[in-house]
Amino acid sequence: MNLGQAILFVIAMLFAVGSSILKVEFISEIDLGFCRLSFFCIASMVFSAVLVPLTFAQTSARIQDNSFLVEEAYNQEFGVVQHISNFVYLADSKDWAYTFTQEWPVTGIRHQLSYTLIALRQGSFSSQGVGFGDVFLNYRYQAIGNGETRVAFAPRLSLIVPSGNSNVGQGFGAAGVQTNLPLSIILNRKFVTHWNAGATFVPHARNSDRQRASAVAYNLGQSVIWETTPRFNVVMESVFLSAQKIVGSGKTEWSNTLFLNPGIRWAYNFKNGLQIVPGIAAPIGIGPSAGEKGVFFYLSFEHPFRKIPEQ
Repeated sequence: MNLGQAILFVIAMLFAVGSSILKVEFISEIDLGFCRLSFFCIASMVFSAVLVPLTFAQTSARIQDNSFLVEEAYNQEFGVVQHISNFVYLADSKDWAYTFTQEWPVTGIRHQLSYTLIALRQGSFSSQGVGFGDVFLNYRYQAIGNGETRVAFAPRLSLIVPSGNSNVGQGFGAAGVQTNLPLSIILNRKFVTHWNAGATFVPHARNSDRQRASAVAYNLGQSVIWETTPRFNVVMESVFLSAQKIVGSGKTEWSNTLFLNPGIRWAYNFKNGLQIVPGIAAPIGIGPSAGEKGVFFYLSFEHPFRKIPEQ
């Protein structure tokens, strides 16, 4: 068995296990919209795996800006765009969400613009089916370092566009802002850590009962990446969210969630500059989220969109 066959075998086993989990958890909840999105996510990952042996031209470029729930502090390089898909399903709440993010450098690595689109279904509103959530328009500034330095810091500011339907839990119901402060530190040749602290503010948020109040949320995140090889990493993330929930007109209550998210990611690098990174993880609720569990799929395509000058 050569390297390409071995990779395909591992991917097939991962999808077999993931499909079994999904089948058991989704059997009583499945709907047409979910089928379409699940098929899209899984088919995209399978397509990337099948593509490799057809054009098996690997280079040694390492995996870097491909975390799952924790944001890394690396802006896109000059002339390179990244397309990121995430899919998460939580078995206890029956919530699921698919997000698509596209990141573009602005003249160089210092400034980056991106947007995030969301499709989701809240388990508490399962009869309402699938809908689109709010749109996030993001700006990130590479304040310290880059992908080649030991320490990198890239604060992000996002505008929340209220495109989702808050009546069925698919949006905030009003415009808002979000900030995140990602810090990345290379510990040694094999281990990298990432740290997040952020906040969200929606001054006129609305709940499913059409009641309005100002809502605030705080998030913390930390991850450790074990680079077993440049193209295969083991990921361990922890994420905490404390958010205000609207319980009446002008009234809110705090609720907390805490998850561990162990997973793996691997890369396919091509001589034309394309890098494909699939990943899979298993979110596990602890503390205030004890008993919750789920599955998480990741897929990234990163490639040049213009000729990059030689160094």
